[in-house]
Amino acid sequence: MKKSISTLVVLVLFMTQVAPAQKREENSAIDLLLVRGDYQKVVDTCRVIITADSLNAEGWYKMGLAYQNLLSDDKSFDCFSKAASIEPGNSRYNFMLARAYSGKGKSQKAKPLLEALCTSDTLNWTYAFYLTGIYMQEGKYDESIKIYSRFYTQDTTNYVFLDKSGFAFLRKGEFETAIDLYNKSLAINPENTNALKNLSYLYASTYRADTAIKLLTRAMETDPEDMDLYVRRGGLHYLINYNKRALNDYLKVLSSGDSATLYLKRAGIGYTNNLQPKEAVVYLLKAYNKDSNDYETTNYLGRNYNELNDTKNSIYYYKRTMKILAPAVQQTSIASVMLAESQKKGGLYKEAIETYLSALKTSPDISLYMIIANLYDEKLKDPKNAIYYYNIFLEKLKTAKMNFKSDYIESISKRVVFLKEEQKKASAKPPQTKPK
Repeated sequence: MKKSISTLVVLVLFMTQVAPAQKREENSAIDLLLVRGDYQKVVDTCRVIITADSLNAEGWYKMGLAYQNLLSDDKSFDCFSKAASIEPGNSRYNFMLARAYSGKGKSQKAKPLLEALCTSDTLNWTYAFYLTGIYMQEGKYDESIKIYSRFYTQDTTNYVFLDKSGFAFLRKGEFETAIDLYNKSLAINPENTNALKNLSYLYASTYRADTAIKLLTRAMETDPEDMDLYVRRGGLHYLINYNKRALNDYLKVLSSGDSATLYLKRAGIGYTNNLQPKEAVVYLLKAYNKDSNDYETTNYLGRNYNELNDTKNSIYYYKRTMKILAPAVQQTSIASVMLAESQKKGGLYKEAIETYLSALKTSPDISLYMIIANLYDEKLKDPKNAIYYYNIFLEKLKTAKMNFKSDYIESISKRVVFLKEEQKKASAKPPQTKPK
C-alpha cells in the first residue's frame, strides 16, 4: 500500500513538470475517476497535485467536486473557494462557489457571483435559474420576470419559462396575468400537473372554486397517485360545503398512509354532515388523540355523541370545548373593552356603547352597564336609556359577586329618581308654538 502511494506521488510530481498536453491527460484521468464514482481516489490524487502545486486551480476544483459527491459540504466549499480565488475569472469555479454559498444559505454572497455570470452569458439557463431563485426569495419578482421573458423569447415552445413567469406574477399578486401565463403553459403541455395546481390555486383565490376543482380533477387523470391533488381538492370541496365529496377526498388521502390531524378531523366532519355519527366519532377521536386542544374536534365529538344518545361523552366534550375557548373569549372581551375606551376617548360615544354591549356578551363585569348609563346620561343627554341601564346595573348588583360602596349605590339610585322627575317635568310642559 505504502509503495503504491509513493509511486502515485512520484507520478504526480513528474506530471506537474511535463507539457500542457500531458496535464490535459492528467485532468482527463481525474475526470474518468469522477465519472466512475471513485471519489475518494480523486481526493487522494488531487491532494497530491496541490501539495506539489498549491496554485493548481483545477486540482482544487476537482477535489471540490469529489468532496461534494462524498457529501462533505464544508470541504467542497473550501476547495471551490480556493479555486475561484486562484482564477477569479473562471466561470466554472465561480458558479460552483455560488452554488456552495447558496447551499449554506448565504445568498448575499452567491448573488454577485451569479449576476456577473449572467452578465457574461445572458442565455445560460443554469446561471439564470439560481439567480432568479435568489431574486424570488428576496421578493424581486420583476427582476425574475425580466429574465424569464428573455429566455421565453428565445424559445416560445418551452413551457418552463411560462410556469416560472406565472409563479412570479402569482407571488406578486397579479393573479389574472398569472392565470393567462399558466393557461399558455398548459396549451403547450396539457399534462403539466404543477401548472394545473398553481392555476387551480389562482382560480380558487379569485372565487372560481368550481373551475379550480375541475383543474385538480384533470390533474388526477395524469397522476392519480399524487395525494397533494386530493388534499387540495378536498380543501376546496370542504370550503364550499360539498361535504360528501370532501369526505371522499380525505378518505383517499388517509388510505395512502397520511394520518395528519387535519385530514382525520375533516373526515370526521364529513361523516357528521353526512349524518353518520358512529363513523364520525372514529375519525374525530383519532384527531383528538393527536391534538386534544382543537375546539372544532371536541365540539363535533360532543355533537356526534349527542346524536348517538351518549350523554356522558357528549357533556364531556362540550365542556372540553368551553375550556379550550375560555381564554380566547376572555381575551376578546378585554380587547372589546379597550376598544370601547378608545372610542369613548375619541368622542365616538354611540360606537363605544355598541362595543361595551358586545363585551357584555362574554364579560361578567356589571360595571360596564354603569359606563353605558353614564354615556347616555352625561354625553348623549338621553335620560330614557340612562335610566334603563342604571336600573339594569342595580338589578344585577343584587346577585353579583362584586362589592360596591353603599354611598356609591345610593348616589345611583338618587340619580335615577332625579332623571325620572326631570322626564315628568319635561312631559308636563305644554308644547311650544312658533310665533306667527
